[in-house]
Amino acid sequence: MRPDELPRDERTARALWSRIAEPADTRVAAMLDGVDPVTALQGLLHDGEARHDALRDRLAAAEPGRDLALARRCGARLLVPGDDEWPPGLDDLPVVRRPYCLWVRGPAPLAEAMERSVSVVGSRAATEYGQRVAADLGAGLAQRGFTVVSGAAFGIDAAAHRGALAEDGETVAVLAGGVERPYPAAHERLITRIAETGSVVSEVAPGCAPTRSRFLLRNRLIAALSQGTVVVEAGYRSGALSTMRAAVELVRPVAVVPGPVTSMTSAGCHQAVRDGMAELVTDAAEVAELCGRMGVDLAPERRAPVQELDLLGPVDAAVRAALPVRNLARLESTALAAGVTVPEARAALGRLVTLGLAETRDGGYRLGPDARRRSTAGR
Repeated sequence: MRPDELPRDERTARALWSRIAEPADTRVAAMLDGVDPVTALQGLLHDGEARHDALRDRLAAAEPGRDLALARRCGARLLVPGDDEWPPGLDDLPVVRRPYCLWVRGPAPLAEAMERSVSVVGSRAATEYGQRVAADLGAGLAQRGFTVVSGAAFGIDAAAHRGALAEDGETVAVLAGGVERPYPAAHERLITRIAETGSVVSEVAPGCAPTRSRFLLRNRLIAALSQGTVVVEAGYRSGALSTMRAAVELVRPVAVVPGPVTSMTSAGCHQAVRDGMAELVTDAAEVAELCGRMGVDLAPERRAPVQELDLLGPVDAAVRAALPVRNLARLESTALAAGVTVPEARAALGRLVTLGLAETRDGGYRLGPDARRRSTAGR
């Protein structure tokens, strides 16, 4: 590319940087520091530094017009900082880790969709349990008006997307390659469905291939786009933990779902709780309370069902506990066994008989018939 072919507007310049530079490249961040993207491109072309040779080689081969045309053909649009649709959460990233731009395919207005959103991520080699939980979380969050953000990968990511789609909810997939390049290829149909109702997002130019480093780096975007992150399953070396760490650095809520203590796919989640990095959640209601509006998205208080015995006062409970199952006990011996006075025992037994929790016969007392049946069934 000749100097006279360099773009003169910021949008095209940012699109070109997304083609020639790797995400979060510290060298590029230094070149862009305090300089607009157009001027930075001109400086790159003329600085002559050997460490920038690879960037200049990519610049020489780049055709920004082709990238923009390819985006138009697949229905994608270019977002840059300052656009109304630019998600403000990305500006919370350190300057050196912010994307140069975003390529977005799908009808969902991205900034609006991210106002109420949760990232659901986890292991690619997920268990059946983990996939079921992720799908339930995706569906439950969609029912509560949350956008579900993930990476469209195998396992937990795909299950979360599908759960949201099953409820006609909004979901956003952040890819490590170009937005028109579904990856994994087996998820082409899933990613197409997401693009039809939600958004498919990438920070690299159309046509770019996903690479290992780009997978890891896109995780910071998943964390920054959403209001909080939930990790369903993750081993000690799972890439999903990088999303969690990015969310922690951004001071966003982080949660994990418990799994069997013997499962290595949950070991990273359990360690995160032990380290104080994450809160434990069990369903979408608890995630909504953690990541939603304070005082509004409250999870229901969970308690064991109240039983009749729970309502007994301390004297009545003590007297009932002193009653035999089959034999009859006299008033005086019941009071002695319960540690109460005879008048207290008499009053308590009257109340227990009325409630059907005790019965009296021939001047003696024992547990009611329901208690006797439970006792017999338990032997």
